[in-house]
Amino acid sequence: MQTNKQMKKTITVGSDFSGVGAFDQALRRISIKKDFKIRSVFACDMDKFARQSYLANYDAPEYYPEDVYERAIPEKSLDIYMTSPPCQSFSLLGNRKGKGDKRGVLFFNSWEFIDKNRPRFFIFENVKGLLSDDEGRTFREWCNTLGGLSVNGVPVIFPFEESVPYHIYFKVVNSKDHGVPQNRERVFIVGIRDNEDNSFTWPKEEPLTKKTKDILEENVDKTYFLSEKMLKGLMKKKSNFNGKFEPLTGEEEFLKCITTCAGSRVTDNFIKVGFINQDTQASQVFSDKGVLTTLSAGPHGYANGYIETSKGVSVLKKNRIRRLTPRECFRAQDFADNFKFVVSDTQLYKQAGNSISVRPLEKILEKLQLIRK
Repeated sequence: MQTNKQMKKTITVGSDFSGVGAFDQALRRISIKKDFKIRSVFACDMDKFARQSYLANYDAPEYYPEDVYERAIPEKSLDIYMTSPPCQSFSLLGNRKGKGDKRGVLFFNSWEFIDKNRPRFFIFENVKGLLSDDEGRTFREWCNTLGGLSVNGVPVIFPFEESVPYHIYFKVVNSKDHGVPQNRERVFIVGIRDNEDNSFTWPKEEPLTKKTKDILEENVDKTYFLSEKMLKGLMKKKSNFNGKFEPLTGEEEFLKCITTCAGSRVTDNFIKVGFINQDTQASQVFSDKGVLTTLSAGPHGYANGYIETSKGVSVLKKNRIRRLTPRECFRAQDFADNFKFVVSDTQLYKQAGNSISVRPLEKILEKLQLIRK
């Protein structure tokens, strides 16, 4: 029988806009290292496919509502609350009923939760564009509303009437600066309720030892390779929308930002692949030719293996172009390979693109005093 000292401590957690559980992935890793238990009081997401993926990979939370507008707020304060509400301009309120119509802006659902539940810690995550939205007004109001005690270490002398009493810290964090081979910039806001816990510092940047080629699969189904028709379509988009269709070689340090519908835009991550055996496509290797300089405008197009370089037109009949697979997209978000896929590729691309990179979140969580001594 365990004594009180031998029993693992438990932290209580909850999340809104939970998606496929990047928060849960990060907490799992920390709980193993720090030897504590996680009690998932609630998660919330309205997307039925995200819910399917979540339930296939984690124990069901005690409470799993779909709608943040209807989500109940537990009376007992959580240890940590995670949320990622869509970036909506506060100026939109002017087209409704002024600030009396706050519930129309999803940020206020998260603010209301914090105001009523008073968790020890909270974390917001959002796109970098939040900083410039509505000429910066949106982000300023987020900070004014969330940081009633201090903002980035600067004490708030005259807090706003609606401010919650928290110390907040904000920063743009790039996944590639924390060991993840993806150029993904996101804004994080960390909130700390108690002065005794207010020792937060941002995690130091880490060297990128894992590169693009390290997350690519070796044997990829032919369905992920682009047909001549698809390639022509991408080249047409390039001319119409001034996009950049630049297939990668796999030797790059990191991918461009993962999108919600990988492979449908000229600016997505496409991989140039060659074959060892000319008679079969079973043995795939990554080309060492480098990134293409200019797409051929010749009559046969790139689909037939023609590329144009500074030395003229070359023929590379062994090369083909493919989009990333769902597994590669999830690897680029630092999800483990044991993450189960139970929905269609279309939904998996969407889920990967909407998710938070796990390792940066893990490193941020490690900086919080989740377990008091």
